[in-house]
Amino acid sequence: MATTATPYGLRAVNHIGGTPYAGSTRLLPIASGLAENIFNGSVVAINTAGTIVIVRDQGTNGDPFPVGVIGVFVGCTYTDPNLGTVVFRQSWPTGTVASDALAYIIDDPDVVFQAQADAAVTQAGLGMNTNFDAVVNPTTSGDTTTGNSTMAVDATTVATATVAFRVVDFVDSPTSTVGDAFTDLLLKFNAGIHSYDRGLGTA
Repeated sequence: MATTATPYGLRAVNHIGGTPYAGSTRLLPIASGLAENIFNGSVVAINTAGTIVIVRDQGTNGDPFPVGVIGVFVGCTYTDPNLGTVVFRQSWPTGTVASDALAYIIDDPDVVFQAQADAAVTQAGLGMNTNFDAVVNPTTSGDTTTGNSTMAVDATTVATATVAFRVVDFVDSPTSTVGDAFTDLLLKFNAGIHSYDRGLGTA
């Protein structure tokens, strides 16, 4: 049972129709010197300069995701300024200077993600909406050792389509089931949240 709070951001599981997620990603640029960490499992957006940044918002009505949300960050590659060799990393280290930096992004809006809630979610939460349980902080919302996000989602479901995620199912495994103290959920970006589901672009 998921009895311990061990949040990990968003992890791709499959597509909304049930087909497997094959691991496809899109490579998109990160600005050299970008002064923020981006952790594996973080929601990211394309900014007005056409580069990737972490989404700092909670995804609520009062703190909504920006129009440029493009998916979930799962790593990056760049030429290390000290070693002079190309490296692949789980996370983007703040302030890294590299003109060839690229982020691996899961940009398919129909991917279903697994995430841990910050408290128990019962069966009644199925089909409801949720968001992150706190405002994302690029310094503290991840583990700089593992490179992984530590964001959880809010166990309090809401009934408005303008928050970030829809609960489409629960994780059913020997270590996780519906109603656990820190329930593992299966989520999808809500309509109008992901950039590909919006009528307008990032500008």
